[in-house]
Amino acid sequence: MTIRLSAEEEEVEETEEEEAEEIRAAWLKPLLKTSFFLHCKIHGNSSKNTQCNMYCIDCMIGALCSYCVADHKHHHVLQIRRSSYHDVILVSEIEKVLNITDVQSYITNSTKVVFLKGRSRASSGKGVKNACQTCHKALLGIYSFCSLGCKRTGMKLNSVIKGNQQRPKQEDRNAIDSKKTPLFFQNDNAVILNYNRSPLPPTIVNDTSCTQRHRRKAIPRRAPLGNEFK
Repeated sequence: MTIRLSAEEEEVEETEEEEAEEIRAAWLKPLLKTSFFLHCKIHGNSSKNTQCNMYCIDCMIGALCSYCVADHKHHHVLQIRRSSYHDVILVSEIEKVLNITDVQSYITNSTKVVFLKGRSRASSGKGVKNACQTCHKALLGIYSFCSLGCKRTGMKLNSVIKGNQQRPKQEDRNAIDSKKTPLFFQNDNAVILNYNRSPLPPTIVNDTSCTQRHRRKAIPRRAPLGNEFK
């Protein structure tokens, strides 16, 4: 038996999944701020190439060289590569630790890669049907972001937008508060504070004495005088 979720339940579930993914990918922000392909400050005097093109997502201590990686044998280490003067990473490596189904991949040297950051010339021209949600670079129809950096920015923006939509507006809060305005009414010798009782209808005063006091007098009539003059 298949249970169908409502639109609100699906939205809540999607938000929870995005928040969980953001927590799992806490290493993505420091990774994007790291500069790679610099000479290692610790092993720079070695005869071998000591360019730092590795990153440990467990330690998040910056770029590592081939000698530094020896201390991270049982950790998740990603290797950064270069393509057209941009940092890229193999799809086969990054998809093990991050969901990149919405990030467009590119083929370089017969291997699929994704860019770490958006490129400078990222504006899309006229007639583009699909573009990156962050930098507006033209994309294929099945993708939403052009790089890991744009994906992270898009995740943050989506969480902020959904948070604002779920937060009640000031007018709504005022309407809710107005419904909770207390009403006072007398019950025997005690004053009771009631939040739910509707306002009492206005009392109609029926003062008979007042009505009689302002009643118009009848027209006076003369008494019969026939018997007195006979």
